[in-house]
Amino acid sequence: MATRLEAAEPRAGGVTAARRPAWGRWLGAFFAVAVLALLVWAARSVDWAQVMTALSQVPPATLLLAALLCVVSHLIYSTYDLVGKRWTGHALPVRRVMLITFISYAFNLNLGSLVGAFAIRLRLYAREGLRQPVPTQVLALSLSTNWLGYGVLAGGLFLGGWLEPPPQWPVSKAALQGLGGLMWLLAAGYLALCTWAPRREYLIRGHEIVLPSLRLAGLQLLVSAANWLTIGLIVHVLLREAVPYGHTLAVLLVAAVAGVVAHVPAGLGVLEAVFVALLGPSLGASTVLAALIAYRALYYLIPLVVAAGAYFVLEAKARR
Repeated sequence: MATRLEAAEPRAGGVTAARRPAWGRWLGAFFAVAVLALLVWAARSVDWAQVMTALSQVPPATLLLAALLCVVSHLIYSTYDLVGKRWTGHALPVRRVMLITFISYAFNLNLGSLVGAFAIRLRLYAREGLRQPVPTQVLALSLSTNWLGYGVLAGGLFLGGWLEPPPQWPVSKAALQGLGGLMWLLAAGYLALCTWAPRREYLIRGHEIVLPSLRLAGLQLLVSAANWLTIGLIVHVLLREAVPYGHTLAVLLVAAVAGVVAHVPAGLGVLEAVFVALLGPSLGASTVLAALIAYRALYYLIPLVVAAGAYFVLEAKARR
């Protein structure tokens, strides 16, 4: 699903090479400084000594396997915007689309969706000459891709009873199973609309909602499910397979949505609290926290360093 916020005359792939005015270049410089400030803030908020201690507690072979899985996950996520490229037909090269998606995802993980999913992504697409509403359509399709796979996997795990909430939680197992059923209904409804909707475009509160074909919706589900399954496998490996993989994945999916609801950048503290509450009684809080710190270092921090370097390289090339 994607949205169109404004009409635009179609050109070759929605790409234009118009030169920006001087005020636009000044605004771009300000944006780059703001991004740098956010990176400094993120670096200062990390307890690097704790990160190094946690990493030293994990066997090197386990770290290497987890690191390789992190690369696989980031590569899978980088294909999300390729679905939007295929749907909109814009002319940006595949490698550039994947690079933009990777950069925005790394910023999103560490600094929140407003910075990563929206500001960085839309800015980089604008830098490449991609005109509105195409970048917004690609972004909306990418977001729906992420949550479509999430809903199908979480719905199945909740319905299957893979997660046993602690007694003090306000949500019972039966309520989780009901939530899982609702997730499956929503996912099925989306796929049904993509298949049998009488028209592709709907106007809701001034926004044009455009449905993809069933084939593209199936591709959305495939890549998103593959990514969430890989992320779950990363945490499972770092926990040294101490609990069944399905249980680890179910806890991760609960923690992911809890981090979104809490609106905390990178879900700091939320991810750890959910895992300690659900796995701490059986594994021990220290074991769980050590695995999660290693996970944050491998999946969040190292990709952020790479993405920040790539972002400023793209900014420098665009200014030249």
